[in-house]
Amino acid sequence: MKTTTAAVLCAALTAMLGMTPALGHGPHDHGSYSAGEPGDPGKPARTIEILMNEMDYTPARIEVTRGEQIRFVLRNVGKEDHEFLLATTRENLKHGELMKKFPHMEHDEPNGVRVAPNKTAEIVWKFSKRGTFEYSCLIPLHRDSGMTGHVIVK
Repeated sequence: MKTTTAAVLCAALTAMLGMTPALGHGPHDHGSYSAGEPGDPGKPARTIEILMNEMDYTPARIEVTRGEQIRFVLRNVGKEDHEFLLATTRENLKHGELMKKFPHMEHDEPNGVRVAPNKTAEIVWKFSKRGTFEYSCLIPLHRDSGMTGHVIVK
Protein backbone atom coordinates (compact mmCIF):
# COMPACT_ATOMS: atom_id res chain seq x y z
CA MET A 1 0.00 0.00 0.00
CA LYS A 2 2.86 2.39 0.88
CA THR A 3 4.49 1.84 -2.53
CA THR A 4 1.19 2.37 -4.36
CA THR A 5 0.52 5.60 -2.43
CA ALA A 6 4.01 6.88 -3.20
CA ALA A 7 3.63 6.01 -6.89
CA VAL A 8 0.26 7.78 -7.09
CA LEU A 9 1.66 10.85 -5.29
CA CYS A 10 4.68 10.93 -7.59
CA ALA A 11 2.52 10.58 -10.72
CA ALA A 12 0.23 13.39 -9.54
CA LEU A 13 3.16 15.69 -8.78
CA THR A 14 4.80 14.85 -12.08
CA ALA A 15 1.60 15.70 -13.96
CA MET A 16 1.09 18.92 -11.99
CA LEU A 17 4.63 20.10 -12.71
CA GLY A 18 4.53 19.10 -16.37
CA MET A 19 7.59 16.89 -16.05
CA THR A 20 8.82 14.56 -18.79
CA PRO A 21 10.03 10.95 -18.58
CA ALA A 22 13.65 12.11 -18.73
CA LEU A 23 13.30 13.37 -15.20
CA GLY A 24 13.40 9.89 -13.77
CA HIS A 25 10.52 9.47 -11.33
CA GLY A 26 7.17 7.80 -11.44
CA PRO A 27 5.33 5.79 -14.03
CA HIS A 28 6.14 7.15 -17.47
CA ASP A 29 6.14 6.24 -21.12
CA HIS A 30 9.64 4.77 -21.24
CA GLY A 31 9.99 5.58 -24.94
CA SER A 32 11.12 9.21 -24.67
CA TYR A 33 14.24 10.45 -22.92
CA SER A 34 16.17 13.60 -23.73
CA ALA A 35 19.62 11.99 -23.52
CA GLY A 36 18.88 8.93 -25.68
CA GLU A 37 17.36 5.63 -24.66
CA PRO A 38 17.88 2.72 -22.28
CA GLY A 39 20.59 0.41 -23.56
CA ASP A 40 20.46 -3.31 -24.17
CA PRO A 41 22.50 -5.15 -21.51
CA GLY A 42 22.92 -8.06 -23.92
CA LYS A 43 24.81 -5.96 -26.49
CA PRO A 44 28.43 -4.80 -26.33
CA ALA A 45 29.03 -1.50 -24.61
CA ARG A 46 31.96 0.61 -23.59
CA THR A 47 32.28 0.67 -19.80
CA ILE A 48 32.84 3.95 -18.01
CA GLU A 49 33.36 3.90 -14.25
CA ILE A 50 32.19 6.98 -12.39
CA LEU A 51 33.20 7.60 -8.79
CA MET A 52 30.65 9.48 -6.68
CA ASN A 53 32.03 11.43 -3.74
CA GLU A 54 31.20 14.52 -1.68
CA MET A 55 30.40 16.59 -3.83
CA ASP A 56 31.72 15.51 -7.20
CA TYR A 57 31.92 12.87 -9.89
CA THR A 58 35.13 11.50 -11.38
CA PRO A 59 35.21 11.87 -14.32
CA ALA A 60 33.03 14.95 -14.60
CA ARG A 61 33.20 15.07 -18.42
CA ILE A 62 32.70 12.23 -20.88
CA GLU A 63 32.69 12.20 -24.68
CA VAL A 64 30.77 9.58 -26.67
CA THR A 65 29.69 9.18 -30.26
CA ARG A 66 26.08 9.20 -31.35
CA GLY A 67 24.73 5.64 -31.34
CA GLU A 68 27.28 4.46 -28.77
CA GLN A 69 26.12 2.32 -25.89
CA ILE A 70 27.73 2.94 -22.50
CA ARG A 71 27.64 0.79 -19.40
CA PHE A 72 28.04 3.21 -16.51
CA VAL A 73 29.49 1.59 -13.39
CA LEU A 74 28.62 3.99 -10.58
CA ARG A 75 30.69 3.58 -7.40
CA ASN A 76 29.75 5.61 -4.37
CA VAL A 77 33.07 6.16 -2.60
CA GLY A 78 31.57 8.85 -0.37
CA LYS A 79 29.98 8.77 3.06
CA GLU A 80 26.46 9.83 1.93
CA ASP A 81 23.90 8.55 -0.55
CA HIS A 82 24.39 9.98 -4.04
CA GLU A 83 22.43 9.93 -7.26
CA PHE A 84 23.21 9.74 -10.95
CA LEU A 85 20.45 11.20 -13.09
CA LEU A 86 21.09 11.58 -16.81
CA ALA A 87 18.99 14.29 -18.55
CA THR A 88 19.32 17.86 -19.78
CA THR A 89 20.46 20.58 -17.39
CA ARG A 90 17.01 22.20 -17.60
CA GLU A 91 15.28 18.92 -16.70
CA ASN A 92 17.65 18.25 -13.81
CA LEU A 93 17.12 21.75 -12.41
CA LYS A 94 13.36 21.31 -12.58
CA HIS A 95 13.56 17.85 -11.05
CA GLY A 96 15.84 19.19 -8.32
CA GLU A 97 13.05 21.50 -7.19
CA LEU A 98 10.77 18.48 -6.72
CA MET A 99 13.53 16.66 -4.83
CA LYS A 100 13.72 19.56 -2.34
CA LYS A 101 10.11 18.77 -1.40
CA PHE A 102 10.56 14.99 -1.44
CA PRO A 103 14.29 14.33 -0.73
CA HIS A 104 13.90 10.59 -0.15
CA MET A 105 12.13 9.92 -3.43
CA GLU A 106 13.66 6.85 -5.09
CA HIS A 107 14.49 6.66 -8.79
CA ASP A 108 12.78 3.94 -10.76
CA GLU A 109 13.90 4.84 -14.26
CA PRO A 110 16.64 3.55 -16.54
CA ASN A 111 18.37 6.98 -16.59
CA GLY A 112 18.68 7.43 -12.83
CA VAL A 113 19.73 5.63 -9.69
CA ARG A 114 20.49 6.37 -6.02
CA VAL A 115 23.58 4.63 -4.64
CA ALA A 116 24.30 4.10 -0.95
CA PRO A 117 27.83 4.63 0.44
CA ASN A 118 30.31 1.90 -0.53
CA LYS A 119 27.82 0.42 -3.04
CA THR A 120 27.87 0.13 -6.82
CA ALA A 121 25.11 0.37 -9.42
CA GLU A 122 25.02 0.13 -13.20
CA ILE A 123 23.10 1.89 -15.95
CA VAL A 124 23.29 0.87 -19.60
CA TRP A 125 22.50 3.79 -21.91
CA LYS A 126 22.46 4.28 -25.67
CA PHE A 127 23.21 7.84 -26.76
CA SER A 128 20.99 8.18 -29.83
CA LYS A 129 20.89 11.99 -29.81
CA ARG A 130 23.66 14.55 -30.32
CA GLY A 131 24.20 17.27 -27.75
CA THR A 132 25.47 17.93 -24.26
CA PHE A 133 23.68 16.17 -21.44
CA GLU A 134 24.12 16.31 -17.71
CA TYR A 135 24.37 13.78 -14.93
CA SER A 136 23.82 15.16 -11.49
CA CYS A 137 22.94 14.30 -7.94
CA LEU A 138 19.56 15.79 -7.13
CA ILE A 139 19.63 15.06 -3.42
CA PRO A 140 19.04 18.51 -1.87
CA LEU A 141 22.21 20.66 -1.79
CA HIS A 142 24.35 18.12 -3.68
CA ARG A 143 23.87 19.57 -7.16
CA ASP A 144 24.10 23.09 -5.73
CA SER A 145 27.48 22.11 -4.24
CA GLY A 146 28.82 21.14 -7.65
CA MET A 147 27.85 17.50 -8.02
CA THR A 148 27.33 17.54 -11.80
CA GLY A 149 29.00 16.05 -14.82
CA HIS A 150 28.50 16.26 -18.58
CA VAL A 151 28.28 13.85 -21.49
CA ILE A 152 29.10 15.34 -24.87
CA VAL A 153 27.57 13.29 -27.68
CA LYS A 154 29.26 13.91 -31.05
